[in-house]
Amino acid sequence: MKTSLDPHLRLTDEELRRIDAYWRAANYLSVGQIYLLANPLLREPLTREHIKPRLLGHWGTDPGLNLVYVHLNRAIVARDLNAMLVTGPGHGAPAIIANTWLEGTFTEVYPSVSRDEAGMGRLFRQFSFPGGIPSHVAADVPGSIHEGGELGYSLSHAYGAAFDNPDLLVACVVGDGEAETGPLAASWFSDVFLNPARDGAVLPILHLNGYKIANPTVLARIPPDDLLSMLRGFGYQPYLVAGDEPARVHRELAATLDRVLDEIAEIQRRARGGERIERPRWPMLVLRTPKGWTGPAEVDGERIEDTFRAHQVPLEGVRDNPEHLAQLERWLRSYRPEELFDATGAPVADLAGLAPRGHRRMSANPHTNGGTVLHDLVLPDFRDHAVVVDRPGEPMIGATGALGGWLRDVITANPDRFRLFGPDEVESNGLADVFDVTDRAFLGRIEPGDDHLSPTGRVMEVLSEHLCQGWLEGYLLTGRHGVFTSYEAFVHIVDSMLNQHAKWLKVTRDIPWRRPLASLNYLLSSHVWRQDHNGFSHQDPGFIDHVTNKKAEIVRVYLPPDANTLLCTMDHCLRSRHYINVVVAGKQSAPTWLSMEQAVLHTQRGLGIWDWASTDTGREPDVVLGCAGDVPTLETLAAADLLRQHLPQLRVRVVNVVDLMRLQPATEHPHGLPDAQFDTIFTRDKPIIFAYHGYPWLIHRLTYRRTNHDNLHVRGYREEGTTTTPFDMVMLNDLDRFHLVMDVIDRVPGLATRAAHLRQTMADARQECRDHTRRYGEDHPQVAQWQWPG
Repeated sequence: MKTSLDPHLRLTDEELRRIDAYWRAANYLSVGQIYLLANPLLREPLTREHIKPRLLGHWGTDPGLNLVYVHLNRAIVARDLNAMLVTGPGHGAPAIIANTWLEGTFTEVYPSVSRDEAGMGRLFRQFSFPGGIPSHVAADVPGSIHEGGELGYSLSHAYGAAFDNPDLLVACVVGDGEAETGPLAASWFSDVFLNPARDGAVLPILHLNGYKIANPTVLARIPPDDLLSMLRGFGYQPYLVAGDEPARVHRELAATLDRVLDEIAEIQRRARGGERIERPRWPMLVLRTPKGWTGPAEVDGERIEDTFRAHQVPLEGVRDNPEHLAQLERWLRSYRPEELFDATGAPVADLAGLAPRGHRRMSANPHTNGGTVLHDLVLPDFRDHAVVVDRPGEPMIGATGALGGWLRDVITANPDRFRLFGPDEVESNGLADVFDVTDRAFLGRIEPGDDHLSPTGRVMEVLSEHLCQGWLEGYLLTGRHGVFTSYEAFVHIVDSMLNQHAKWLKVTRDIPWRRPLASLNYLLSSHVWRQDHNGFSHQDPGFIDHVTNKKAEIVRVYLPPDANTLLCTMDHCLRSRHYINVVVAGKQSAPTWLSMEQAVLHTQRGLGIWDWASTDTGREPDVVLGCAGDVPTLETLAAADLLRQHLPQLRVRVVNVVDLMRLQPATEHPHGLPDAQFDTIFTRDKPIIFAYHGYPWLIHRLTYRRTNHDNLHVRGYREEGTTTTPFDMVMLNDLDRFHLVMDVIDRVPGLATRAAHLRQTMADARQECRDHTRRYGEDHPQVAQWQWPG
């Protein structure tokens, strides 16, 4: 364990006095936000009318956050640091809000919350109050990129912010309760991916205040040597600051922080001077202070400070319990607000002079409002990577393989603002061409035989979807661009993280001072229909359903049917702003249906009739075959071919959907198709047989208001799967071409009797194909070798 009490680094008595006063001011403002509706400076004795009717918020972590904040401010001023703060304990919002008001940023973005008594009153009133701001460090708070309401993501966000930001210091407070989560546990590995020569620095601050909402925290109760050994094993050099006597803690924290910042600067100096540093041992802080420090020591005979009871609101019955009211007043007055705020209610000049100025304030750092520093990507022309189509269906090529060459060029053209993230699956998902120009980022030991590992790599691979998502979110929130590629079934692991990011995007659309960010782009491959060897556990297309539950203004879902439409789609996604884009595409060899010119137009429309595959030209169709997704498109076209052969008089219209949101009405989604256009394409009264990539009920949910919904019949994934051949997989779910033909026969009026022989032929063909796979272990040649007729 290292401590730092170097006499040359100690605070002077005057510095100590001013820092302690600033800390007391922040603590006072934190308590005021939780409790006070009026009388913000205690100009008169506290009464029940001055107290909020609903006491919401969290006190326990606030003193520690305020302590960290004021000491970081001291270091920023002394060293002219470019720094920002990520706070894992989102419950500490009162502390962060208090500091943003003290240094003036809150007033700059919300002028009505002025730095005087009236503004302080508004600051207090708005917190966790109807029409006010939330109780977490939400997007409303300047300087925040991380709400922290859902625990576990602070450190991954901090590292994402530091990648490609060489001058930035990202301090990250990790709550000891938060440290018990899986995502945070994986995040300690992030130091293996941070390159001191080109990236910024992350300063983890593990705050051990001992308790969660009702229990002790694990890391606070294990032997200190075990804790420090764990942190050293992750590659950090931990420095401990501990205590409950303010003056001593102030002095020790200041000295330790100076030593830590010196070590960070030295690591960067050596790396940027050309020295090869393998896995630098970055310093970090372990801060052990009491839960609810400086708050009520005891309430109604129960100990509060330094227990779990300090986590939320230590004094709850203030409006109805005179003793509690008096205790609250003593608590607030213990900070001596008359020394901290002048006659107008503004912070006294002695305090105001401690905060950094302008963009050096952590609450005003431009990186925390990433849209202000966002630069467009230099995007090479995707048409240069077009697959030349001789006729529909030829050549056969993996869509993501074609995309990989373009992403390679994107990486080359954007060496400081674009990264590719994936859980050990970039090559598996068909994007291996990117390794022509870059490696996987890695600062651990590299041995002979390792493939494309280097400290300068721009592909971020670690076997944790949480970590990939967190890194990318931090990267995007601070003004950069990226793509997260994953197996479709396992991207569900970050469902909850997507929720949080979607809510952030939704809220910031309505905050005038927040600027739009680059979109969060998912590329999902190794999808449900092509899990030939992995089987049932890898078969789940439900991420799309989850995404479509989010606000329509935020989410987009794309199902390109081939390589050329995938190229068009990804170019669009990387140019877009403030969305979550989900793109699902196969990596296996598959037909290319559209030329690049056709693909561009089709992608721009979002859906459209494929004239070359239809037989209703100039006439009303008898049936509409709709499809969305590469495998459903293949089966739909094969069904259309069978209908053309066996029922040549049947008028068939084939409609392919790339942009799934086009199926919704325009009143429900910005990409929605107006009802009149939808009816023109899908008809008002003809049967629609729709082959869909995912769970079929989603299509019904998106189209339930359409005129012709009653005639819509959807085939998709029905949670039937195993380790089997590609065609047997679609047969298991009744998505195969033969079953689609049977659906047409069953639903087109008058066909059931007339085409009974054909229906039996189709049923027999299904059985023949099933028997073939069971006997030979591969698909029947009539399926495997099928091509669209020339």
